[in-house]
Amino acid sequence: MTAPTAPPASSDPPGVDDEAPIDLTDHVAPVVADEPPTPRSWKGAGRWAVAMSLAIVIFGGLMLMKGVNPVEAYRSMIQSTFSNSDAFGGIFVRATPIMLAALAVSVPARAGLINVGGEGQLIIGGVAGAGVSLAAGGSLPAPVVLLLMALGAMAAGAAWSGIAAGLRLGFGINEAVTTLLLNYVAVDVMLYLIYASWKDKNGSGQPASAPLPVGQRLALLGTSRVHIGIIIALVAAVICWLVLRRTSWGFRLSVVGGNPEAARRSGLRVNSLVLSAMLVGGALAGLGGLTQLAGAEFKLRPGFCATYGYLGFLASWLGRHRPLQVAVAALVLSAIAIGGDSLQIDSNLPGATVNILIALVLLAAFAAQRGAKESS
Repeated sequence: MTAPTAPPASSDPPGVDDEAPIDLTDHVAPVVADEPPTPRSWKGAGRWAVAMSLAIVIFGGLMLMKGVNPVEAYRSMIQSTFSNSDAFGGIFVRATPIMLAALAVSVPARAGLINVGGEGQLIIGGVAGAGVSLAAGGSLPAPVVLLLMALGAMAAGAAWSGIAAGLRLGFGINEAVTTLLLNYVAVDVMLYLIYASWKDKNGSGQPASAPLPVGQRLALLGTSRVHIGIIIALVAAVICWLVLRRTSWGFRLSVVGGNPEAARRSGLRVNSLVLSAMLVGGALAGLGGLTQLAGAEFKLRPGFCATYGYLGFLASWLGRHRPLQVAVAALVLSAIAIGGDSLQIDSNLPGATVNILIALVLLAAFAAQRGAKESS
């Protein structure tokens, strides 16, 4: 009688059976459904209120150290932001590119990716939009040119983020690093153009592209300074919410974000999903650059879209990468940034003071979220 032979060794981790089906629902990135208020949700709201109040108190203490009455500073900040129609409209104008840049972070985040390149993708989108405008000249109707500018901006933003995706898939380079570095490259590309071939020959001599013709600018809402870009951004947020929540593509992204190995073993094309998530994110940010170009600034210049991509990154994390919450977070950060102007004008505080307030609000939000996780 011969001794029984041992089964062939497997390279798979212990406990993994290639033949056993994998339940993908165990590996989906968690998505919280809309539920009616419960005692736990009310407790979470109280935690948020305490955290935000603490941030306001700490910032008030910092103002006291600078010899500024915090009550008067906060009152002036609120009054100058919400009682002034121009400043109130400025919240929505500034929130438009920030919101789209935030969505450019939240879509890849569903697949477990970290897109820090919203700034560069915004800039490249603006560059592409300006390039289409220059190339078209007056040969096409203005609405057609504006549509081509939007498509070109989205394609350029997608291509820019696609570089980072390709480096990750081809060479294993982390996308957080490459997208961050590509921000600086995008700035250099824009500066090269506006200092050389795209410089406005009829301008004041400062490096800037020629202003967009009036017909190639986004329409305003009523008599305000708010343009239709904010509607585009809000619609994009709703579409992202529906796509990530209701479609098979969104479900597959959740599987990849929850457990890439399980996604591979189930037959999902992980590389294609990673690439598509980054391309969609880049396209959204590119569209954001176009809204800033055609809706607010009308030309490329040094500082175009400066800090908007990073604020979008923070807004996405503040909204926990959920498109509708991300849209609200973008509006909140925009309101703080607009209101912060009064800290410099009315309270004689340094211009960078508003960054401290934003940082405190974000730290308070993250602390509240962490507390909610620990108590659940």
